[in-house]
Amino acid sequence: MAVGAVVLSIGMVGIFAAPAGMTLVGNLAWVIAFFGLATVGFTMVAIPYGAQAGEITQDPKERSAMTGWRMGFASVGILIGGAVIPGLAGEMGYAAAAFAVTPLMIGAVWVSLWATRNAPRIATATTVDLRRMYQLVLRNRPFMCLVALYGVMTFAIALITAGLPLAAIYLIVDNGATALSGAAAALSTLSLMFAAFVVGAILSQVIWVLLSSRFGKSNTLAAGLCLYAVLLVALYNSLPSVNVTAIAALFVLAGIANGSYQQIPWAMYPDLMDVTRSESGQAIEGAFSAVWLFGQKIANALAPAVLGLILAQSGWLASTGDIVTQNAQALSALHVVISLVPAAILVTAAFCVKWIYKPMVSHAGR
Repeated sequence: MAVGAVVLSIGMVGIFAAPAGMTLVGNLAWVIAFFGLATVGFTMVAIPYGAQAGEITQDPKERSAMTGWRMGFASVGILIGGAVIPGLAGEMGYAAAAFAVTPLMIGAVWVSLWATRNAPRIATATTVDLRRMYQLVLRNRPFMCLVALYGVMTFAIALITAGLPLAAIYLIVDNGATALSGAAAALSTLSLMFAAFVVGAILSQVIWVLLSSRFGKSNTLAAGLCLYAVLLVALYNSLPSVNVTAIAALFVLAGIANGSYQQIPWAMYPDLMDVTRSESGQAIEGAFSAVWLFGQKIANALAPAVLGLILAQSGWLASTGDIVTQNAQALSALHVVISLVPAAILVTAAFCVKWIYKPMVSHAGR
């Protein structure tokens, strides 16, 4: 993690520091190379970071509380990255802005490692090779079910986030007459909606921890996903809109519902590590974390591609500069694919959590 934070920072700065005067092919090669480096650095941080949730505590309720703190601070980081850094980039340029935040990135990882240096660890290393590790992971049926369901949930959320920049241009038009019109003008409509969404996620963390403790993680997650779907239907009925205040309020509520997706699965999957450790005697938290992140990244990669295909089929007109007028069919497709489509996916995921995953976990004794 300590090395990966540095590798990630170098890769991120490099992405935006392409030398002037290169050809299109040269720019493409440069960006791919540094993006690949940044991804390797991110993986070096993310896999052991996720694995530590299975080591530091074996108490399911404590894992929920720990994950709540984790996701709360992660949301603060997302807010800084999504709402503050673009403003810095406008003033300093992208490469300079990326470089300016590297101390924050590296420092956050290094400080967290120092702060947890005395946290509980599983001292006995695994005695099996890589192939056997993944056989044990894949044999854990509740875990693999949760990986698939979390991938489905992530796909739904990624459809929303991929379409949000377009929705902020074509479906949410500030009329200058509402309470947050000034904020929309100063930050841009996209930044305002993004900030409202993340603020809702931050505020919700303690709620989902308490509900998970009271009603169980599976039940609380299913309820949170259904609430999310209801809010997406409300968003569908509210768009297009010229009232940025009302839409921002909906995004705060959607962020609160998103907190269930953001937090609870990350507190659930370490519990399933315990099942394999108990049955096999092998502590292979890193392998679990790797499979978990792999499923999430596949979903995040697929969603923008699917959105692009849907919009292309509906006649969406591409633009590299000025806003172009879109036809009614294209705008309708965007409207549906960022609201009703993810709502239907999330309801399906909630049903599967309740009626497929939960019985599977009960059978496994967790």
